[in-house]
Amino acid sequence: MSDIYESAANSLGLFSSPCLTKVELRLTCKGISDRDALSKPDPCIVLNMQSHGQWMEVDRTEVIRSCVNPTYSKVFTLDFYFEEVQRLRFELYDINSSHNGLKEAIFLGSVECTLGQVSHSSTALIKGKNVCVCVQITAEELTGNDDYIELSFSARKLDDKDFFSKSDPFLEIHRLNDDATLQLVYRTETVMNNLNPVWKTFKVSLNSLCSGDHERKLQCTVWDWDSNGKHDYIGEFEATFKEMRGAIDGRQVQWPCINPKYKVKKKNYKNSGIVILNQCKIIKMHSFLDYIMGGCQIQFTVAIDFTASNGDPRNSCSLHYIHPYQPNEYLKALVAVGEICQDYDSDKMFPAFGFGARIPPDYKVSHDFAVNFNEENPECAGIQGVVEAYQACLPKLQLYGPTNIAPIIQKVAKSASQEVHTKEAMQYFILLILTDGVITDMADTREAIVQASHLPMSIIIVGVGNADFSDMQMLDGDDGILRSPKGEPVLRDIVQFVPFRNFKHASPAALAKSVLAEVPNQVVDYYNSKGIKPKVPSQYQSSRPFGP
Repeated sequence: MSDIYESAANSLGLFSSPCLTKVELRLTCKGISDRDALSKPDPCIVLNMQSHGQWMEVDRTEVIRSCVNPTYSKVFTLDFYFEEVQRLRFELYDINSSHNGLKEAIFLGSVECTLGQVSHSSTALIKGKNVCVCVQITAEELTGNDDYIELSFSARKLDDKDFFSKSDPFLEIHRLNDDATLQLVYRTETVMNNLNPVWKTFKVSLNSLCSGDHERKLQCTVWDWDSNGKHDYIGEFEATFKEMRGAIDGRQVQWPCINPKYKVKKKNYKNSGIVILNQCKIIKMHSFLDYIMGGCQIQFTVAIDFTASNGDPRNSCSLHYIHPYQPNEYLKALVAVGEICQDYDSDKMFPAFGFGARIPPDYKVSHDFAVNFNEENPECAGIQGVVEAYQACLPKLQLYGPTNIAPIIQKVAKSASQEVHTKEAMQYFILLILTDGVITDMADTREAIVQASHLPMSIIIVGVGNADFSDMQMLDGDDGILRSPKGEPVLRDIVQFVPFRNFKHASPAALAKSVLAEVPNQVVDYYNSKGIKPKVPSQYQSSRPFGP
């Protein structure tokens, strides 16, 4: 094993706390009461996990409109550690905004438990003010097959269930379990006013779809969506993954969609439409360590806020004050995150930039200047080199403003875009932005993040100080979907935002774990989505340089 891999693996505790297995959780609720007489709730469940005393959002279900007994198609996949108490909190919200965010949602209640308690399926009560909802948590261990299946369905000539318009069809796929119960695997989006819908391509794990049994029966049902939640039944068909595999080589696989009542009542009844599988693709899922062992380097860049709101660095109240014995919050965050990332970079040379200051010699405001004042080579030797360059530049700057971060995102994105053309998994970019306030170029920043979501790049933003960072949460795609000012959504969630104050009294490892927790999945998601496989270690190790 290479030194860089061993130190990297140890730094994230990959050996000291091995993942025993992966567990999939599925949720069903019963008895969500109507909050008003005019409409039913639009429920969503948010899953939080406790890490170093802090509750962090892991994922959330889709929103099911006008439903008091929702069955969610979203699957939560968690690592299960036998030797750890993994605390979970399920929060139930009534989403009353069109963008599915939590800002305007109504909190209905929550329930806390451990992953061990729900690992064999359980029923819990979500309690809140005047609310008591039964939630069924179904747990299933992933059985070693990490393959995903990508499916593309369409239909033609579906029955019309609406009087004044055409049907609004969506498709549900259920798996028939060994105990004869049906388990929802996936629910497509609704295609409005269309009897010949083409649903979006989606991915499910082979384990979720059929438990690895290619001949397990799948019940597929087509519904006509209604806004009141009482959807009209169009028809159904049975399939197996073995049949679906027929679409792997580009051929279409078709099933007649049958309404059993019509089949009995109508003499010349043939079907209620045809459902077509246009594509079936098996995607081998590689792990984060597969890419690291295959030579992928983490290119770590740091950007530091030098706006005037930080306070005069000579004043002990300043966020940039250099205390002889106690590092400030900027340094604490930089070292905590940087020391993890540097183990994945063999040359350990890190570009460091500043923004929001007037810089010598002409003291014009810059939002992407090199902290070492060497624009030709902004790299610093190791995290210690970044710390030294930061401390050395402070007396030479005039803290100013505004707080614009789009230029630095665009600068790193330019480097990441060059990596795209190689079509290899050799460099993935992480930008750490340390800032003391809400950014002032929000529109440009949203546009920059949306464009960066197409690149091998992740962005970590740490809020330093005691400012109100509530507006920053919109950059983290966890709260709905981040969109550019033109409405273009992010291709994938690449931003993680945390306020440093949440970790002020925690260990540096707690902050690092929180902000870096999503990075491995972001790396894997990017390369898997591009069909880029990790290199075999023997292909690069002989020529690859290693740092000390």
